[in-house]
Amino acid sequence: MSALGALEAAGGAGGAALFRPLSAEDGEQRPAEIESLCMNCYRNGVTRLLLTRIPFFKEIIVSSFACDSCSWSNTEIQSAGRIQEQGVCYSLAVTSRQDMNREVVKTDSATARIPELDFEIPAFTQKGVLTTIEGIIDRALAGLEQDQPLRRETDEEVARKIEEFIRRLRQLKEVHSPFTFILDDPSGNSFVENPHAPRKDEALVVTHYRRSPQQAAMLGLEVLQFNTNCPECNAPASTNMKLVQIPHFKEVIIMATACDTCGHRTNEVKSGGAIEPQGTRITLRITDPSDMTRDILKSETCSVEIPELEFELGMGALGGKFTTLEGLLKDIRELVERNPFTLGDSSAPSKAEKLQEFVGKLQEIIEGRRNVHFIMDDPAGNSYLQNVYAPEEDPELRVERYERSFDQNEELGLNDMRTEGYETPAR
Repeated sequence: MSALGALEAAGGAGGAALFRPLSAEDGEQRPAEIESLCMNCYRNGVTRLLLTRIPFFKEIIVSSFACDSCSWSNTEIQSAGRIQEQGVCYSLAVTSRQDMNREVVKTDSATARIPELDFEIPAFTQKGVLTTIEGIIDRALAGLEQDQPLRRETDEEVARKIEEFIRRLRQLKEVHSPFTFILDDPSGNSFVENPHAPRKDEALVVTHYRRSPQQAAMLGLEVLQFNTNCPECNAPASTNMKLVQIPHFKEVIIMATACDTCGHRTNEVKSGGAIEPQGTRITLRITDPSDMTRDILKSETCSVEIPELEFELGMGALGGKFTTLEGLLKDIRELVERNPFTLGDSSAPSKAEKLQEFVGKLQEIIEGRRNVHFIMDDPAGNSYLQNVYAPEEDPELRVERYERSFDQNEELGLNDMRTEGYETPAR
């Protein structure tokens, strides 16, 4: 089970209770402790994870590791959400000591600047951190002072200039004169506190912007875009396509089309590789609410079965999807609920009652109140269900390879496919 999965299991099926508002007065807000490997001495230490919600912002995960054997420690934060649609830039006019105590969420991808001092902390040079403006300056001071003894011995002039810069940084903490603190994050997941929220803060300017291609590439969001026509209204639209590497599996292609004319949106996932030599049958025994967070890739050739509900979804239904197990089960529920011939006014009462009972049982699985087997059968071998113990074996997950039947090869168009004899004859 993943660390987040362990927290969800401890906190119950309801995700909302996991992220409590950040407050020093909340006596029940305690971190979860997980034994984990120290990357310094390779003995076991303790990681403490705290899932919290920043008021008027969003959910974050604060992690802190400490090793009793070698005293190595590490603290960082991660956003609990996805990369935002736009980047964000905070510009704060610091005019008092109270401003130095403002909370700051600085992610890995954020750049912090103080223009008056020509001071900058570039993106991806520090781990994400939940701190204050004073805390960011203190971290910078600690980093600059760390190598000063060596600099004094090897290059006294450089050491003198850095000492002067350190002195000016320390003066900033006293706020003898105003200065500007800028936090620029193309992921949109950084934050500077507004102590007057929900009212406007006159000292804080928040600007949202569209990421540049360079910033998108820096965040790993290289997306190809090409023109097409909307499948619903045939108006000109654009399709975004991205190649994604799934850990311990293979590359997949994610495609999304959005139409500005009629609002129609579609998304699908296709395998980035060839049909596998064998088919794949994946069986997961669902025993814990955290199983709902497992990543899942269902190709268009994959069928789904839940034996305990006597349910089977044939290949082609719902198309290709890259989602979570919870997301796929909700798509199946919506597919049943939207069927006008089974749950509409014209449906037979007995049939409608059975389907309502099925939807109820499906909801119990989603909420972690019913243990069942979830089976994915893909003759093309291009589907995937996350092993949360990877690279170790998952005790609840079984993956079987099998030889395809003639009918399965026929359905995949493999029986009439010729791959020999295409070589250009020698001249």
